[in-house]
Amino acid sequence: MIPILGTTLRAISVVLVACTLIPATAQSMPANIKNSAGGAVGSTASVPPRDIVAADYVIGADDVLAINVWKEPDLSRTVPVRPDGKITLPLVGDIAATGQTPKQLQASIEQDLAKFISKPAVTVIVQEPKSHKFNIVGEVQRPGSYPLATPMTVLDAIALAGGFRDWAKLKSIYVLRAGANGAQTKFAFNYKKVIKGHASEQNIQLRTGDTVVVP
Repeated sequence: MIPILGTTLRAISVVLVACTLIPATAQSMPANIKNSAGGAVGSTASVPPRDIVAADYVIGADDVLAINVWKEPDLSRTVPVRPDGKITLPLVGDIAATGQTPKQLQASIEQDLAKFISKPAVTVIVQEPKSHKFNIVGEVQRPGSYPLATPMTVLDAIALAGGFRDWAKLKSIYVLRAGANGAQTKFAFNYKKVIKGHASEQNIQLRTGDTVVVP
């Protein structure tokens, strides 16, 4: 009986030691990995996918649209918006797409198809939003042109570009926006202040054609 009792006590001790070590190991893991500039925006894993366009998205040239006509597979297809702003569909021919939201274009197609089929039900999906873009240049990990399919702020743009490089001037970032007359407006963005909540008004929502400059 005594040897069996000793074996049981040793097994219980091993289990207790393991339970004590597991929380300590978990606590030693870093809660967040910051980028070289000290901000958490460098982690691209936290950036949500931008493959769903907003309901009020305005279709433009180069967008790719998925047109589905219920119970009419021969009329359903994926089409690009041409530079002239139109798409071509069976039966109805050319339809102006630019300047309309998906729901507005859907209604236009249904109206045109009603001349040929009874009570058409159409769905329009922006499969590839290519017409709305912004640029981010300078000291970011991935400078370039990015789609602007959903509302996006300057902070969102920096996160999408992978965060800052080592020598980025975080207090001197700005956004360039071209006006209707061609003149450019400059919006200052002090990253240090914005992330502390002291200048939230600088974290403006980007528009098509905006350029975020990170010196």
